[in-house]
Amino acid sequence: MANLWVKKPLSQLLAQASDSEKGLKRTLGAYNLIALGIGAIIGAGLFVRTAAAAGQAAGPAVTLSFIVAAIGCAFAGLCYAEFAAMIPIAGSAYTYAYATMGELMAWVIGWALVMEYALGAVTVSIAWSEYLNKLVGGAIPYEWCHSPLETSPTGVSGIINAPALVILLLLTMVLIRGTKGSAMVNAVIVAIKVAIVLVFIVVGWNFINPENYSPYFVPNVKTDAFDYTPFFKHGYGGVLGGAAIVFFAFIGFDAVSTAAQEAKNPSKDMPIGILGSLAVCTVLYILFAHVLTGVVNYSEFIDPAKGKEASVAYAISTYMSGYDWLATAVTVAILAGFSSVILVMLLGQSRVFYSMSNDGLIPTVFSELHPTHRTPYKSNWILLVFSGIFAAFLPGHMAGDLTSFGTLLAFVLVSIGVWLMRRSDPDTPRPFRTPLVPLVPILGAVVCLGMIVALDKYTLLAAFGWMLIGLCVYFLYSRHHSKLQA
Repeated sequence: MANLWVKKPLSQLLAQASDSEKGLKRTLGAYNLIALGIGAIIGAGLFVRTAAAAGQAAGPAVTLSFIVAAIGCAFAGLCYAEFAAMIPIAGSAYTYAYATMGELMAWVIGWALVMEYALGAVTVSIAWSEYLNKLVGGAIPYEWCHSPLETSPTGVSGIINAPALVILLLLTMVLIRGTKGSAMVNAVIVAIKVAIVLVFIVVGWNFINPENYSPYFVPNVKTDAFDYTPFFKHGYGGVLGGAAIVFFAFIGFDAVSTAAQEAKNPSKDMPIGILGSLAVCTVLYILFAHVLTGVVNYSEFIDPAKGKEASVAYAISTYMSGYDWLATAVTVAILAGFSSVILVMLLGQSRVFYSMSNDGLIPTVFSELHPTHRTPYKSNWILLVFSGIFAAFLPGHMAGDLTSFGTLLAFVLVSIGVWLMRRSDPDTPRPFRTPLVPLVPILGAVVCLGMIVALDKYTLLAAFGWMLIGLCVYFLYSRHHSKLQA
């Protein structure tokens, strides 16, 4: 009978990490990894979810929401850094769970990571479609850039989100060509994206209306536009609810760890890439949220027509007179930035699948490498089909909330895993050590669990259903094909 809790030996993982001839190419340095992290982090979460969190939960206190989310990420990031430096293997949280908590928990987290990376790419591709239509002045008919589950204010129903499909296809083709080329494209995009964020902060600061910060916390009221009476929709509860929404904005720094097997010097470069990208983005996020909610009153972001779709361009064109050129520049930069996010999300998902396939938990097709580029190209094509279906027919907010759940669950298990590994393998060399163990892992798990609880009930039910499907797949297929169980 299969042992559901069998652990993958650490010695086997380390041997796999040192085999650079058969596996993925090691082409990424510290700068590439920081750029990879920033490329994945700054995207839909900042430009779309900030407005949603302000309008639906936190108000101007969304800046505090970013701080709460960043604290949870910092704790988890320290844990990721220890694992990534010690076990430089593709697969991230899935691989760490396999070594510390056993096969069943590894499967659970690997399945949850599909919500993080694959649905993360879906969410951002949908946002990419929204901004593209904004750039071309709404030239794309509503029905061809929206889900069938969405209807315009004039009663037009969506058919398919075609632009989202196109960008997923183009970036899949870039990934198949190789990680080094993808990293170069990403680095250029990151430079443009960060520059535009800084310009918005500097210019927008001059257009802040102090009255928009009063009240700073959303009051406990029910208006004609929105019901703020639930606990996670007002006051300090709203800050936590907002943190659960904007947490999506931090997804990406952990994606750096999925590229550990492609880092030149993982023991040194992985902690720098993970923690460096997280630190840079946290500062930018707080400043960005402060300016956005100072320029536009949070109540305007309740209305999708004004705020949630292309909220930054709306703020500039409506309240920052004389800077229409900046609205266009921001939209172009956001499109480029979204592209880098999708690129890293797709890369992360294919690397998780690569590791799971090598372990026998999913079919071998997911670990077959291209004869020239040595990338898991078949996995990339399969992922395109999966993510393309969701991008074409699912609204962005549904995919985004599920992405947050998958990420938070991964963070909880990685935090616990560091503590367990310290107890089970205390003498294994650790190039980077998480400080204050077990305090930091416990705090990381608790904060992230709090944000999971703050997600809306429909997201939690959908996530529960997804995890049940995953368990069925494991018991019907994976445990019978596991290489450790053979």
